Amino acid sequence: MGQSVWDPNGLWVGHIVDVRVIKHRGELQQSATICGLVVSAVRGPVLLRVTRDRHGRWSWLAQLLSRVVYVRSAFVPWSSIVEHGDGEVHISTSRKELTRV
Repeated sequence: MGQSVWDPNGLWVGHIVDVRVIKHRGELQQSATICGLVVSAVRGPVLLRVTRDRHGRWSWLAQLLSRVVYVRSAFVPWSSIVEHGDGEVHISTSRKELTRV
């Protein structure tokens, strides 16, 4: 959380504000796989699970809060991440090609 994200052209995309995961149910121990990162250039890092309750459900207030927190944010698929570490993440997708959240 809070790490800087850079595209292949050296342009700053933003800070990581959230992580999207897929939960695997039906297994002996519940596990999850990271599917991507939510990156924002206008918002500082936001704590995980601020928009969901402990069961992973959205309330109307959480939905409203997420619209404010994630305004102008982009989704970076995990497959686009080339390198991560030392407080920076480098991606293979250009900033313009990222999907808005």
